Amino acid sequence: MLMLLETPAGYGLFKLTNDKMLECSAEEVYKYFEDSDTAKSSVCLKSFMKFKNSEDAVKEANCLIESRLGKGLRKFLTKNILNKSLTDELAICDKALGMEIQNKLNINVCFNPKTSEIIRGLRMQFHELVTGLSEEDTRSMALSLSHSLTRFKLKFSPDKVDVMIVQAIGLLDDLDREVNKFGMRLKEWYGWHFPELDKIVSDNLLYAKVVKMIGMRENAKNAKLSDLLPDDVCKEILQASEISMGSEIFKDDLESITELATRLEELLEYRQTLEQYLKYRMNVIAPNLTYMVGELIAARLLSHSGSLMNLAKHPASTVQILGAEKALFRALKTRSNTPKYGIIYHAGLVGQSSPKHKGKISRILAAKLALCVRVDALGESDKPTVALENKKYVENKLVQLLSDGNQKRKLFKPTFNNDKKRILRSGYKLRSVIRLSARSLGAVINDPLVVFCLAPCCVWLCVCPSPWGCSPLLVSPSDSEPLEPMRRSLSGVLSD
Repeated sequence: MLMLLETPAGYGLFKLTNDKMLECSAEEVYKYFEDSDTAKSSVCLKSFMKFKNSEDAVKEANCLIESRLGKGLRKFLTKNILNKSLTDELAICDKALGMEIQNKLNINVCFNPKTSEIIRGLRMQFHELVTGLSEEDTRSMALSLSHSLTRFKLKFSPDKVDVMIVQAIGLLDDLDREVNKFGMRLKEWYGWHFPELDKIVSDNLLYAKVVKMIGMRENAKNAKLSDLLPDDVCKEILQASEISMGSEIFKDDLESITELATRLEELLEYRQTLEQYLKYRMNVIAPNLTYMVGELIAARLLSHSGSLMNLAKHPASTVQILGAEKALFRALKTRSNTPKYGIIYHAGLVGQSSPKHKGKISRILAAKLALCVRVDALGESDKPTVALENKKYVENKLVQLLSDGNQKRKLFKPTFNNDKKRILRSGYKLRSVIRLSARSLGAVINDPLVVFCLAPCCVWLCVCPSPWGCSPLLVSPSDSEPLEPMRRSLSGVLSD
């Protein structure tokens, strides 16, 4: 029996020379590796392949962790087993790796608790069985391999970008709240001196720049506002500054207000930079999802799920109500209507639809988003592929719903006024009308109090209110004549 041993230094192939070891139990294997002499008499080294450098060691170690057959191990087994036409079994400590070796190289593989204990004993006496490798060299190789493998695992890859997206969209939301607070505080603070400016300039960034440029409202005529605002807005600001009802402020007050305006301007500029970064990252990690709903909505969906792979595992029904969990649980608790949309309510395709069609568009959009996310998570393309057709499909559905909504639906109303009078005069009583298909007729004919409407014509089923009963009457409104063939076929059932 041959045994494969994986070490930080390389691969080793050992041959079992003492067959008694296979006859004993797994607990008794340890006595054959108590000392170096006993170990050398029980096993012998057939071949050892040392790794060329740390890069090869990291690649092979990564393959072993994932139970895959690496190039180095394939060459080693082919050279020492297949080329030598050996028919011995190969003991492996990893069952999944052994199955792959057996399938790809057609080598008989053995895996059981006894072979695991034998390989464990080989690791104990490794430095005695393999010459040319000291214990210090092996320890340094193991330390170097562990560091390299850790760097390889933490290496920047598209699989880890979703963590950056989660942090970026969270920071963007925090910036929006802070910018809103700073903007309101700046307008309220400077509004004591120049309250009319808030009604003229509503944008926070422009407002902060105008405050820094004007300072005291008396300096509005000397400020170069034409670089920021149109001429008509500049004239309106000048006119308002001359007749302003604001109070006077001191220079130290103006310095504090200007400092706040500077901080607000810096926050807004950083927000624009962060938004550009988020747009670039979303186009790289999830191009199809970004193409469907935009980078902000896509990032919020990804952040709410935790990662792109978690979002890809969600069905379309879950994607549709992501962000509306509180409303969903409240509806389930109170047994009321569940929400129809969550985060995707803010998507452009849903916003374009009418209020009564938002639920349908949300359901259609969520189904296509689920497909796009799975392509982004498991595919390798950095450009939108399936999203092109999916977005056209949703847009066509939106146009179709809008066109159908503008047209009034014609309701089916049978005209049976004349026939109703004739039926009532004959002693029969018209009880009810139900619109059914021809296939549904056989399921409900046991009820003689039902009036059937069958396409393409209406059939009215009437029964006499007499306590003695009578045969049913089937009337067609098209010719107002009894349908005798159908009456005969149903009379036996209805008489019961």
